Amino acid sequence: MELGITTFVENTPDPTTGTLLSPHQRMMNLMEEVELADQVGLDVFAIGEHHRPDFIVSSPAVVLAAAAVKTKQIRLSSAVTVLSSDDPVRVFQDFAHVDLLSGGRAEIIAGRGSFIESFPLFGNNLNDYNELFSEKLDLLVQLNKKEKITWKGRFRPSIDNRGVYPRPHQPELPIWVGVGGTPESVVRAANYGLPMALAIIGGMPERFVPFTRLYKDTYAKAGHDPARLQLGINSHGYIADDSQRAADEFYGPYAYVMSQIGRERGWSPMNRAQYEFMRSAEGSLLVGSPQQVIDKILWEHELFGNTRFLLHISVGTLPHANVMRAIELLGTVVAPAVKKAVESSVGV
Repeated sequence: MELGITTFVENTPDPTTGTLLSPHQRMMNLMEEVELADQVGLDVFAIGEHHRPDFIVSSPAVVLAAAAVKTKQIRLSSAVTVLSSDDPVRVFQDFAHVDLLSGGRAEIIAGRGSFIESFPLFGNNLNDYNELFSEKLDLLVQLNKKEKITWKGRFRPSIDNRGVYPRPHQPELPIWVGVGGTPESVVRAANYGLPMALAIIGGMPERFVPFTRLYKDTYAKAGHDPARLQLGINSHGYIADDSQRAADEFYGPYAYVMSQIGRERGWSPMNRAQYEFMRSAEGSLLVGSPQQVIDKILWEHELFGNTRFLLHISVGTLPHANVMRAIELLGTVVAPAVKKAVESSVGV
């Protein structure tokens, strides 16, 4: 089991004071977060792509390149690259640079994106939402497998026996498919034999078991080696030294962001009762003491048989010291306990 961090590098007001960090300071905080994640032995640090004022990273590869020269062991990934509104050739080149800078630690989690700002920004039609992703994922996979390519599609100019450079340090970049619970996306990832990262940010995790079963069944039926299957679970969460402190510190920033997004999408505002239900033993939030988070990660592993778990700590802006402490606890307490328990369960 690999464990790590995802972040959208949010920059939202402190819910108690209303103050807002400068984008420069938020970026410097991010660099300290990824350095610490590397130092405490976490396996993955993944950064999302957005094109809106409350999340400051629109180009994960640029930021991951900076992180590459500040870290030594941790794998560096997007979470996600909004492939539908980007050029797969440029995506491949950008992450090849990250891979070269990091000595072979770059990954891509490709997704359709849950926000739509990038589509009109780059001149894409939302009516082509699914077709764009399908075609561009196919091109990205081909670019990853061979140096010269001939390709033709609907949404991008054709390529006629052209080389794409630089090539990455690894023989191939690991390409995951980010999924939010759409069966078509699950089947697409499985048919390609690509790892799947399933985001569980609401509801009851048990409800997602059919998606992971569909992925595993389709993966096997497509003729891929089950021993190579990789399945990641990404969830919101936060760790503090005790349960009540974790609950109190995370609630304000989390409720602020979820209520703001809820207004955009017609959801009800987040309240404390909903929040406490979500962080209960069978809810989607992993918020609590290290032991509570260990227990929930292991419970989800029993449900899904996942090979990776990534914790999304910074849903809304928390004090930097709190984020650093959560990363420290994840790396030094939670991850070793989870890995030991998983290894014991499979007889390693």
